[in-house]
Amino acid sequence: MQQYKILEKTALSGNASRMVIHAPLVARKAKAGQFIILRAKEHSERIPLTIHDQDPEVGTVSIVYQVVGAGTMELDTLNQGESLHDFVGPLGSATQTEGIKKACVVGGGVGCAIAFPVARQLHDQGSVVHSIIGFRSRDLVFMEEDFARVSDLLKVMTDDGTYGSHGLVTDALEALIKEGHQYDEVIAIGPLVMMKYVSLLTKKYGVKTVVSMNPIMVDGTGMCGGCRLTVGGQVKFACVDGPDFDGHEVDFDEVISRNRIYEEFEKREREEACHLLAQGDQ
Repeated sequence: MQQYKILEKTALSGNASRMVIHAPLVARKAKAGQFIILRAKEHSERIPLTIHDQDPEVGTVSIVYQVVGAGTMELDTLNQGESLHDFVGPLGSATQTEGIKKACVVGGGVGCAIAFPVARQLHDQGSVVHSIIGFRSRDLVFMEEDFARVSDLLKVMTDDGTYGSHGLVTDALEALIKEGHQYDEVIAIGPLVMMKYVSLLTKKYGVKTVVSMNPIMVDGTGMCGGCRLTVGGQVKFACVDGPDFDGHEVDFDEVISRNRIYEEFEKREREEACHLLAQGDQ
C-alpha cells in the first residue's frame, strides 16, 4: 500500500475534517496526547496535529484538522486515495492518566477531537469520566455521541445557546464543582483562551489541571525553539517537554501574545493560497 495514503476523509461540522491515514509504524507506537507533523505536498508547510485515534492492528492513524491557514487549505485539497508527502511521529509525551479515579475532560471546538482519546483512555481504565464540550453554535457541534459513549456525565455547551446549554465550558465546570464533584484532575484541550480560563477557575478551587499546548512549531525536536513557552517560570518546549503541562503554571498571556505576532503573515499566506487554489480550478 502506498505510504501515508488517505484511506478516509470525512467532513465534520463547520470547516473541520477527519482523515484516516495509512501509517502503520506511527500507529504501532502512538498514544493519547501525542502528535504528528505532516506535510500535505512536497513544498507545503509542516503542520503539527495531535493524534485523534490510532488502530495498530490495521495500521491507521486518524487526524482532525480545521481549515484556518495556507497549510490546512493545502491539506484539505487532498482526497481519499491520495497520499500525504510526510507524516512523522508519534512526537511528544503521552497524556498520563494512571492513578486518576475521577476526572473532568474539557474540550473546546476542534480540540474535542484531541480530548476524546483522553476521555476514552480514562474510561477504559475504569475512571469516572465527566466531559464538557463547548462550541460557538449548533452547526459546529461534533463528536457528541463519541463522548457520550465514554463519559459518565456529559455537558454540551454553546456560546449562543442554539444547542445544549447556553454558556461557556467554565460555566459548566464551575457548576459541577459547586455541586460537590471532586476531581483528581481536570484535563482541558482547546483554544488558548479557553484553557487559560479553565486553569484560572480550577486554581481558585485547588483542582489539578493539565492543558495540551500546541503553539507555533516547526521541527518537533526542540531545535527550532518556535514552540517555547514559560511554565513555572522556566522555558519549556511543547514538542519535547509536552504537549501536556500544568495549567496553573503556564504563562498563557505570553503564548497568546507570541501567536499574535504571526497573524498578519498567516493572513497573507492564506490569501496567497486561496489565489493559487483558485487558479488551479480554472
